[in-house]
Amino acid sequence: MSDTAWLPLFPLKTVLFPGGVLLLRVFETRYVDMVRACMKTESPFGVVAIRSGTEVGKAAEPYTVGTHAHIVEWDMLELGVLLLQTRGGARFRILETRVQNNQLLEARTEAIHSDETNLAANSENALTVCSHVLRVVMDELLERATADAGSHFVQPFPEPHQLDHAGWVANRWCEMLPIEHDEKQSLLEITDDGERILRVEAYLQQNEVL
Repeated sequence: MSDTAWLPLFPLKTVLFPGGVLLLRVFETRYVDMVRACMKTESPFGVVAIRSGTEVGKAAEPYTVGTHAHIVEWDMLELGVLLLQTRGGARFRILETRVQNNQLLEARTEAIHSDETNLAANSENALTVCSHVLRVVMDELLERATADAGSHFVQPFPEPHQLDHAGWVANRWCEMLPIEHDEKQSLLEITDDGERILRVEAYLQQNEVL
């Protein structure tokens, strides 16, 4: 099987959602080499949440669903350390993994597609409410972050803003919800956007945001 069928993975104690921004400080040799290879071919790597293990050392065991990370910007402020700004792309499901000699984890994957066709009435209502509150929160966070960070500000809500799209709205809330990463992982794995926006609405009600 061609090596192009294998996606390099970056296991992390976080969950990347489609359309999200993830800043990374890369210093381990295996990941520095991986990032350089991805930049050379202009290809993404996969971000997967860790089920067991750690981010450094021996290859961790990942959850089976992850997200493509596309490199948007990079810098090297010190020798051997890459600072990356990445953007979440499509989700994927791991079919098979292998570990290279340097403990770099790779996988054969299949794409996961969202289903947002014909949202049920309760999902449409949840989208309306969650979208309205998200717009308010985004405006407040952007104003505060711009003032605090100045020229170092990194846009946490990259355009286009799709406030009428259940998947996009759910993804942005999933990034901000004060829940454990295994709960965020379960939200990432839901393919029905209507179901996911309902779950988000329930979390927001529990946390008295709505």
